Amino acid sequence: MAAAPATEPPADVGDADDMVVTAWEVSGKIDYNKLIEQFGSQAITPALIEKFERVTGCKAHPWIRRGIFFSHRDLDMILDNYAAGKPMYLYTGRGPSSEALHLGHLIPFLFTKYLQDVFKCVLVIQMTDDEKFLWKDLQLDECHRLGFENAKDIIACGFDISKTLIFSDLDYVGHMYPVIVKIWKAVTYNQVKGIFGFEDKGVPGEPGYEPVNIGKHAFPAVQAAPSFPAAFPHIFGAGNNTVPCLIPCAIDQDPYFRMTRDVAPRLGFLKPALIHSKFFPALQGAQSKMSASDESSAIFCTDTPAEIKKKVNKYAFSGGQQTEEEHRKLGGNCDTDISYQWLTFFEHDDAKLARIKEEYSSGRMLSGEIKGELIKCITPLVQRHQSARAKVTDEIVKTFMTPRKLAL
Repeated sequence: MAAAPATEPPADVGDADDMVVTAWEVSGKIDYNKLIEQFGSQAITPALIEKFERVTGCKAHPWIRRGIFFSHRDLDMILDNYAAGKPMYLYTGRGPSSEALHLGHLIPFLFTKYLQDVFKCVLVIQMTDDEKFLWKDLQLDECHRLGFENAKDIIACGFDISKTLIFSDLDYVGHMYPVIVKIWKAVTYNQVKGIFGFEDKGVPGEPGYEPVNIGKHAFPAVQAAPSFPAAFPHIFGAGNNTVPCLIPCAIDQDPYFRMTRDVAPRLGFLKPALIHSKFFPALQGAQSKMSASDESSAIFCTDTPAEIKKKVNKYAFSGGQQTEEEHRKLGGNCDTDISYQWLTFFEHDDAKLARIKEEYSSGRMLSGEIKGELIKCITPLVQRHQSARAKVTDEIVKTFMTPRKLAL
């Protein structure tokens, strides 16, 4: 693999434990400290959390305090900008490839909703329907339709309609095309190959051969463009390059924005800031991949209470012992138990979570009981989401997705 742009580290991470983290593949045992070192980001320290709370006047989200959002680029700069009373905006996105979102999909949006409430700022949400057409075996109009449907789940998270734009790349690309073209001209083909790979799979003429289409090489600039306020002239004014952007995302999306940060100064733009999350594990265990195409790996936002209970009891990987006697003696392993891992995301009561950890690791709480705690935690969350989504009409979606002036 060729080198990435000189000012940013290479994108792929692999080691003796077969850890692989790229923009499209996550596998192996993930060492987050090693990711920080190799990606060249910075850990979110207690001092930075204290500054976040002091500057914003808000308590840090449990996901920050628990290290689920663990890494950043220039978050301190965003806080300084906010303390000075200057505008900023948030940017996140969704690749629509399935009808229903699962709980893992909700993580960035629930966290972004928290950040919007804290910073009281504009948010742009990119629906990369074009990306899914280029990568998946889906028709273009189906990708566009899925984006519209997924927007209902996103809106159900409670975003401020006066400060939020959700946009489909297929519909909106003309507004940000000047920015995309500038990025294309500033990034070389070899740099994109170095960051993202883009190697053909197999041998031409033989079964299983998958060539890389040119759209994949061009797409990174499309995901980079919303990092710059110039892509939203109706929000920030034409040619405005002074409003900084904060991007909450999973760490595997960082390669896109290392490219973006590298090219920004050459285009006269500000580098976007990022705050990275760890990966949300599949039901089968932390080293398995949650997939929208594998219903046994995830809890979906459309699941009924009975389906949630069945999936957790049947599929959630247990850190318990083989027999009740061994479990009572040795206790459960919270580091591998998926019910506990999911509770670190969704049980926001610190005291209750600590009690569950103590009870389970001591052996006083059995595997079936900690699964019961998870079921009690996530079932009302999913039901609340379903109720909120049911109130999102097509007209509400169209309003969110209409380019317009937002309240800065």
